[in-house]
Amino acid sequence: MTEKHSEAFIEQALAKAYSRGDRTIMSVAEDLKVNHHTLRYWMKNKAVTKSGASAAREKRPQDWTAEEQLLALQETHGLSGEALQAWCRERGIFAHHLTSWRAAFCKGGKETASGPREVRTLKDENVKLKRELVRKDKALAEAAALLILQKKFRALWEDEE
Repeated sequence: MTEKHSEAFIEQALAKAYSRGDRTIMSVAEDLKVNHHTLRYWMKNKAVTKSGASAAREKRPQDWTAEEQLLALQETHGLSGEALQAWCRERGIFAHHLTSWRAAFCKGGKETASGPREVRTLKDENVKLKRELVRKDKALAEAAALLILQKKFRALWEDEE
């Protein structure tokens, strides 16, 4: 005898399963009083048939494009307190993400190389510094070898006297 679960129940079960934290799917299924294989089946099927809106809502904060970040900042500009927290919960981010995005937009990305000319200049400078480092390493090795030879020479002359 198979039970037919409503779409609302399935959605709530999936929400509980996805937000389970460190709990296992078996324990969530036991709480819901459904077979854990059924819950896994629902999770697999919903993952395949997810709509675009829910996929965007579950995106990680670091996966948001600059355009999406700017849009989020515009939408949350007038919000504060509970309204802001509710907006963040709907989209799966925290308020501190918005704060960091705002700071990044205010900086304007000045800390990164903006054009190919600057990238080329930095690469050339890097190559120059590497060459200088190799040259200085060779000079240091030569100086160490000369000091060792000088000590051996002095030790040899002291033994003859």
